[in-house]
Amino acid sequence: MQVKDLMSKKLYCCTPVDTIQTAAGLMKNNDVGAIAVVNDCSERKLVGIITDRDICVKAVAVGGSTALKVNDLMSKALVTCSPDESIEACEAKMERSQVRRIPVIDARGICLGVVSQADIALRDTAEHTHHTIAAISQHRPQSLMTASAP
Repeated sequence: MQVKDLMSKKLYCCTPVDTIQTAAGLMKNNDVGAIAVVNDCSERKLVGIITDRDICVKAVAVGGSTALKVNDLMSKALVTCSPDESIEACEAKMERSQVRRIPVIDARGICLGVVSQADIALRDTAEHTHHTIAAISQHRPQSLMTASAP
């Protein structure tokens, strides 16, 4: 099975100049925990990702307000996959980088969708899902975590 067979194709996006309040509103209204950050919502070239955790933890840590820009909090070092990659390769990236969601991009960097831990769990055995969640959630010192592109 390939990533394109499993990924969520409904993409919610914002731009780096949007406020974190805008991003949080998109998350709330669409019941998602991450928003793709793109150069332009019509072109959708991926430049980052912002999560509910980024907003909650990073914004509070800097004493920020809802007027902070997405660019101030988004993750720019991204782990991505291509639509033709295997689910197993995608899952290995999630485990290695300890991320719960991976944007799916084409060769031009256009965001096509997202694969989440939940997407993988729904297609897998309970035992394998347990292993994946444990590997993604394992605590590692920050200095050992690195991001990798496809």
